[in-house]
Amino acid sequence: MSRVKETALGKGCQGIYGPEGCSSELSILFSPRLAMNKSKIIIGLSVAGTLTVVFGIILVFVGPIIIDDQIVKNLVIDPKNDMSYTMWKDVPVPFFMSVYFFNVLNPTEVLAGEKPMVQQKGPYVYRKQIQKQNITFHPNNTVSYLEYRKYFFEPGMSAGNESDVVTIPNMLVLGAAVMMEDMPYAVRMVVSAMFKNFKEGAFLTKSVGELMWGYDSKLVDFLNQWFPGMLPSTGKFGLFSEFNNSNTGLFTIHTGKDDIGLIHKVDSWNGMTKLTNWKTPQCNMINGTAGQMWPPFMTKQSTLPFYSPDACRSLELVYQREGIMAGIPLYRYVAPKTMFANGSDYAPNEGFCPCRQSGLLNVSSCRSNSPVFISHPHFYNADPVLLDYVLGLHPTEEEHGLFIDIHPMTGVPLNVSIRLQLNLYMKSVSGIGETGKISEVVMPIIWFEESGYIDGDILTTFHTNLVLWPLVMEYMQYCFIGLGLATILAALLLFHSGTAFSKTDLPVTTQIEELRCEKTTVPKANGNPSPNERTPLLQNRGH
Repeated sequence: MSRVKETALGKGCQGIYGPEGCSSELSILFSPRLAMNKSKIIIGLSVAGTLTVVFGIILVFVGPIIIDDQIVKNLVIDPKNDMSYTMWKDVPVPFFMSVYFFNVLNPTEVLAGEKPMVQQKGPYVYRKQIQKQNITFHPNNTVSYLEYRKYFFEPGMSAGNESDVVTIPNMLVLGAAVMMEDMPYAVRMVVSAMFKNFKEGAFLTKSVGELMWGYDSKLVDFLNQWFPGMLPSTGKFGLFSEFNNSNTGLFTIHTGKDDIGLIHKVDSWNGMTKLTNWKTPQCNMINGTAGQMWPPFMTKQSTLPFYSPDACRSLELVYQREGIMAGIPLYRYVAPKTMFANGSDYAPNEGFCPCRQSGLLNVSSCRSNSPVFISHPHFYNADPVLLDYVLGLHPTEEEHGLFIDIHPMTGVPLNVSIRLQLNLYMKSVSGIGETGKISEVVMPIIWFEESGYIDGDILTTFHTNLVLWPLVMEYMQYCFIGLGLATILAALLLFHSGTAFSKTDLPVTTQIEELRCEKTTVPKANGNPSPNERTPLLQNRGH
């Protein structure tokens, strides 16, 4: 017999319910109102759980759209976007230029025809300050600006001082000699006499500061006076004299207001939509951005095209691998081997010729026809034969390969290292005695690295807005789904337990209904009922 039966009948209802004691107690235990309340709870839990799951599923699809929409709003070049506009305008990320000189150890032997032997000296580090000025917005959702750059020497980050002395080829003498190779012999003799008159030789030994930012030269003064425009600068002659306190030209780029896929892409440079110094339309194209930011929502198939005024052409980096910086996911992009390949090895580069070995870019067409070439440092990724002509070069990807680490969702660079080398093509030219018996060689002069990375408060803000909040939203989606499923499961368990309870106690209820038909006797106030006063069922239990 069940516990309910023992409770209701085994104690004779304790005589507290009156003549209908047992039936009154049972009516309370099995009230229809209790069952109704239980049904309402089950229905409520089921509805709440279903709605929560639906909301979570909606977030799965709508959440990324909301995040992408916020990214687009924050990236558009607009003065109303305070943080992003200020970062674009003033570039608060610290940039540094590290310069390495190839100090020639055997200049006398080189003049006699031997291989040059060089020793790398540096780095000499300069902090680069960038600021955009003359910012003008146009009705076609583009903006024009001039970007000015200044360099400040950082002794604490450098391996030496600007007073350090190095020996490098004299680009004025050796460059001019190659440029005049096809001119009449008499003209070459006159030029050689001019070099002797101004005491200019094949090699220079000067301080780092002079070579970087310019030195006094009577030859330079003479050429600027009688042959204006022949040299790239009108003042002192230095490798970076035209870079400091200068701008990179008038850029007009898309703001992304009408199409986020166009943001930062160059519309024109100095009023030109294409270049004129190369031989093919493809090589003269101005592609990509200005090299500071790219459109958002990048994939591994995306590339990083940009126009470089210093290289006089558009360049393009390709995806290499994934990575993480301070918890922020990134894609690393590097220079493909075809970037400076010659036309024989890579047909699309034919327009950049006349070419020499692969790995060299001839920039003479935009450098006053001077025989200057750009390459990766130490001829990394170049034709190995170039290493045979110069002693002391040791290329490695880690030290000499360029890369850009970029946040693919926003197109914002997190870590940048652009490494390039300046080379001079030199040889012996008859009629110009200063060239001696120099063997034909592409001679490295310097290589430099422009680097910068997001750090400090900017990195913290970037991580919070573009990593943590999207992550929180993603977790919220699954939390809502999990909570909803748990609520539905609780409702099912409650429903199942109620059904099982009803089925288990059905015989007891039936027996109780039978007992209600029996004669119920109220016990006396004192003492237990006599055997004759018990119901037949209880008498049977007593035996």
